[in-house]
Amino acid sequence: MQNYDVIVIGGGASGLMAAGTAAKRGRKTLLIEKNPVLGKKLLITGKGRCNLTNYCDVPELIENVPRNGKFLINAFYKFSSEDTVSFFNDLGLVTKVERGNRVFPAGDKSKEVVEKMIKYVIGNGVEVIHNAAREIMKFGNLFAVKLINDEVIRSEKIIIATGGKSYPGTGSTGDGYKFARQLGHKITRFKPSLVPIEAKEFLKPSQRLKSKVTDLQDLTLKNVGITLLNKNGKRVYNDFGEMLFTHFGVSGPVILSASSHVKKIEGHTLVIDLKPALDEAKLDLRLQRDFKENKDFQSILKNLLPSKMIPVFIELSGISANRKAHQIKREERKKIGFLLKNLDIKLEKFRPIKEAIITSGGVDVKEINPKTMESKLVPGLYFTGEVIDVDGYTGGFNLQIAWSTGFVAGSSC
Repeated sequence: MQNYDVIVIGGGASGLMAAGTAAKRGRKTLLIEKNPVLGKKLLITGKGRCNLTNYCDVPELIENVPRNGKFLINAFYKFSSEDTVSFFNDLGLVTKVERGNRVFPAGDKSKEVVEKMIKYVIGNGVEVIHNAAREIMKFGNLFAVKLINDEVIRSEKIIIATGGKSYPGTGSTGDGYKFARQLGHKITRFKPSLVPIEAKEFLKPSQRLKSKVTDLQDLTLKNVGITLLNKNGKRVYNDFGEMLFTHFGVSGPVILSASSHVKKIEGHTLVIDLKPALDEAKLDLRLQRDFKENKDFQSILKNLLPSKMIPVFIELSGISANRKAHQIKREERKKIGFLLKNLDIKLEKFRPIKEAIITSGGVDVKEINPKTMESKLVPGLYFTGEVIDVDGYTGGFNLQIAWSTGFVAGSSC
């Protein structure tokens, strides 16, 4: 039976950071990863480019963590987004900042990030085994980790960095929740977060449309505004940016962020503002100018909308595609302007949790010391990353949670 000072279970972003940091401080550290490779989920983040962090100050980081953001105040100050950039730069990774303060490797390859993290871990003397933990037990001041081959490894400290339940193909299958429960911890109810949404119907009062949301599959809308309304018509969330129509409904950055604001999406309405740069008055002036031309309605729309959306918009407007623009009445023009700023879609349900970027829910933050990431119930037990009940928006915030909590847990050991 082997003995270690620290065992880290999970070789993702937070686990790699925790293991490397603990070992750097002189602790004999073992990293257990059930995948044959380390950093498997890191490789697919940011569409394979790896959005490392968001280059902003701590208050803004907290604002972008809607689920228990205040719990992370201490962790973010101990290891901020600026620290993350410096950390990777010191490891030899050149970084760049893109729109929305999103930080990427200059080479746009997540593989480089994983390579640098492995260099950090191995370089500091972490031992790595590719095996799966089956059970965690505690005897006095020591933990015992039983592997699936029945081998038992002992340690003074345990860091659980197993992720949530999203992207199970990368190894995030909820193991950490099982271990936490075994040791007496409460797991809050979890759901998919930062997840695409299924939708089929455009909303138009008293009229059933032939056009479906899925008719717009593969259409990307950039620089649009979105508002999420609940079943009572109350605004839940609004955002500006990019979205995508898919074979099942809607996705893209603003949709993923919107999904994190509600527990259930059924009964909610998505309102798309196709012309957010223009208020209603300025948009109407634009339409007045356009409609003076001796062209049909369909041709005028080519200057206002992507071609794939035009048939849908024509049906919503109720105006013939071949009608001359200068024949369109004032009331009809106002209706067109309203539609351009209020394209309503009925939302049906979240896609499965396996398609979510992250899991909302996890180990209750009330049972974790925010200054150390150590359990308040079991001395020597620590939690990092997605297994904790915290989650942020898209844009690098969730990886920053991983780096910060991993650093704090590794340092505290």
